[in-house]
Amino acid sequence: MPPPNNNVATLGRKGSVVQKAPGAKPTKAANKKKDEEEGVDVGDGWDDWTHGKALIKPQDQLELTEAELKEEITRILTANNPHAPQNIVRYSFKERSFKSTSVVDQMAVHFVLEGSLLHQDSDEARRLRAKEGLSEETATVDTGTEPDEEKPETPATPVEDGGEVEEAGEEDRPDSAASKTDKKEPKITNQFNFSERASQTLNNPLRERSCQTEPPPRNIFSATASQWEIYDAYVEELQKQEKNKEKQKAAPSKKDSDKSKKKTMLTEAQMDDMSKMGKLSKKSTILERMVNQNTFDDVAQDFKYFEDASDEFRDKEGTLLPLWKFHYDKAKRLSVTALCWNKKYQDLFAVGMGSYDFSKQGRGMLVFYSLKKSAFPEYIYPTTSGVLCLDIHEQHSYLVVVGFYDGCVAVYNLQEEGLEPVYKSTAKTGKHTDPVWQVCWQNDDLDSNHNFYSVSSDGRVVSWTLVKNELVFTDIIRLSVNGAVSEGPEDAQQPCIASGTSFDFHKQIDYLFLVGTEEGKIHKCSKTYSSQFLETYIAHSMAVDAVKWNHFHPKVFISCSSDWTVKIWDHTINTPMFTFDLNAAVGDVAWSPYSSTVFAAVTTDGTVHVFDLDINKYEAICQQLAVGKKKTKLTHIEFNPIHPIIIVGDDRGYVTSLKLSPNLRKKPKAKKGQELPKGPEVEVAKMERLLSLLREPEQSTV
Repeated sequence: MPPPNNNVATLGRKGSVVQKAPGAKPTKAANKKKDEEEGVDVGDGWDDWTHGKALIKPQDQLELTEAELKEEITRILTANNPHAPQNIVRYSFKERSFKSTSVVDQMAVHFVLEGSLLHQDSDEARRLRAKEGLSEETATVDTGTEPDEEKPETPATPVEDGGEVEEAGEEDRPDSAASKTDKKEPKITNQFNFSERASQTLNNPLRERSCQTEPPPRNIFSATASQWEIYDAYVEELQKQEKNKEKQKAAPSKKDSDKSKKKTMLTEAQMDDMSKMGKLSKKSTILERMVNQNTFDDVAQDFKYFEDASDEFRDKEGTLLPLWKFHYDKAKRLSVTALCWNKKYQDLFAVGMGSYDFSKQGRGMLVFYSLKKSAFPEYIYPTTSGVLCLDIHEQHSYLVVVGFYDGCVAVYNLQEEGLEPVYKSTAKTGKHTDPVWQVCWQNDDLDSNHNFYSVSSDGRVVSWTLVKNELVFTDIIRLSVNGAVSEGPEDAQQPCIASGTSFDFHKQIDYLFLVGTEEGKIHKCSKTYSSQFLETYIAHSMAVDAVKWNHFHPKVFISCSSDWTVKIWDHTINTPMFTFDLNAAVGDVAWSPYSSTVFAAVTTDGTVHVFDLDINKYEAICQQLAVGKKKTKLTHIEFNPIHPIIIVGDDRGYVTSLKLSPNLRKKPKAKKGQELPKGPEVEVAKMERLLSLLREPEQSTV
């Protein structure tokens, strides 16, 4: 540090300014005396350049005594995290109260970096070298010393002087220039700028003529593929064939070994064929759909564009236009027992195949059809027992739950290979003892596990949760003739069990659901009350085949039965609001997704009935036969969530799609001077208007 300028002005003790001459040099004694008067402690080395300057003490400096200055203060460093909470409490089941926990995680992770280096003598490194086909000598990294086997033998020549010894020693040193140039080190892949071929762009640069051994083969399959990619594929195939030939020559000539090798070669060839087929499956599916649409072009045109113009002259009545017919030859003598549309892919629907003739129970089948390809199913899953019900998950459309006649429930994953379900209930995991009549997906639980509900003839409504690799069941309610069964002592008298045949969950209230029974009653239940019913409706004189909540109005639900009737209910009233007699056993009923007053039902005489309560409250606006043979019975019906079509299934295994005419999907018109509400409020207002008209007089019976 340069010495300060001596020609400076300093403040005296009383604030006077003292001017120092440039040539004047104060003595050390004067400086020391001045420092003692001003209370400045100057160490060694400061005397030469601090003279002429004085350190000024700040006004707000803390005044400490001599004892306080000499006091030693000890600070202890701890491993505690200052940001860790100290008031964590946990519930103690033993003491039935919340207790504070003293054990708190004090570790704070600031940086984590996972390495990929392996020790060359470790087992994993040896396995990696064996996998890559490298020997230990070529895989070792040069650390400056060569193995004794690799050192060239030099002839023993007499040494005359020390200079030659020094030269020889320099040549033998591993870090000398001569050793570096003569030594042949193994080529090791650079871990930093090495680029694999899989990570490169598809547009490979052209190769030079010098490295071309033979002209590349001509691409006869795809005009857009690179010729060099095809050439490399041929080279790889040739190398595989040469390796197989070498293995055959090196192996002993035994019949057993030849058979095993042939099997391995066949399996490898089959694996290659399967990989090639996987790549072609998507393209072949698209091509098959194109051929199918060309074959049924008139049906596709009707589905997209045809609107029945004669509806204008029918006085609010409508018709159903037949479109595609779906049938699988291997599903003969099986009835359609369940239908369900995919919520994500609106052209895809699932069909459950089984039998309602309980004296002829056997195999079943789960098939998936698409409107884009009606000739053959998209997915086929054969089952050992008949399928009675199914449901597709709304968010995860690849998950399908199925209920069987033998009491099992199973979950199929369309993304997994194979024909077996990924989950299936067993006797150990609480399977039903009687046929499962309906299944329904519900919202995920608090741990984000998927769950669904099932109802069976054994009187149990069960909740199933998908946990890891098993199904965990919980009995929600047990049905009985006199009421719900509560858990009691074993010696208590067992009540008469009521058989559940159908159920449905409320669209807005998560815990509320309806259960239809074989005795003709409908019970309103709650997930939280397992010992009693919220309400019981004396609905039908025979088994309740279906019960469904309205999509728009929160109070309305519909039911159908084999006693020929369809009834519409307000769940706050014990008597039905509408009753329709269809002159045949009703197999299924469904609300439309576009109107709160439109519903459709199918009967065993093969007729489809479509009602619109906003147009006609007394009879159907469309009654049309949908089967070709007289004795064919319709079993199920479903509305498409987007398109104006319905699908119906019969007891011969056929599924028929029908398009609704314009009169069957009319939207309400606003009167003069009135504005209709927008969105779902329109449908709620329509149904509320009908209910208000019916609450004053007695129920309406048709």
